[in-house]
Amino acid sequence: MNIKIMAVTDNKHSLKELSAILLEIHPYVDYLQIREKAKSPKEIYWLCDDLLKEGVPGSKIIVNDRLDIVTLHALKNVHLPTSGLSVNHVKTRFPEMFIGVSVHSKEEAVLADKRNADYVLYGHCYPTNSKKGKQPIILSTISEIKRKISIPLYAIGGITEERIGELANFGVDGVAIMSAIFSSSHPLKTVKSIRERCDELGSEES
Repeated sequence: MNIKIMAVTDNKHSLKELSAILLEIHPYVDYLQIREKAKSPKEIYWLCDDLLKEGVPGSKIIVNDRLDIVTLHALKNVHLPTSGLSVNHVKTRFPEMFIGVSVHSKEEAVLADKRNADYVLYGHCYPTNSKKGKQPIILSTISEIKRKISIPLYAIGGITEERIGELANFGVDGVAIMSAIFSSSHPLKTVKSIRERCDELGSEES
């Protein structure tokens, strides 16, 4: 099984810079999660508009929290943060929507599965600047959660190319990566290396 890659934007780039990075890396990742909490809805709308016009498949674009922007662009993927809308409510109104949920415990992951989420994002896995002072999860809990849920689990938090092998051993379905890509001086080179590593691990399993 190939490990999927979700590139999660880091809220630190201008729209122009961010669009350029996303257009460059999208052929090598499975999903682009637009997580830009400091930007206005209008800015996020136009970022998605630019990506779609430049040929990024809508099936690759996940918008964090902004269901309004997802529906305005007729997209199908939304990621709900822990404090976000209920998966059940969104699924009832939009049954075809592909919905991810951020979770931080086994209990939250099991609940997300019961509520018909399509995947969970679990972490943070390693020390990371975005979670300074907070203890990472115990990695072995990934395996425990995988035994309890039927939906894919993406690991997030401090993930680098070198750490993907360890996460694969615990059974992750995918990795969600922010800083290693968007803080890199060469995002495309970084993503290509991560893609190669994920493909290697997938071929080892098969």
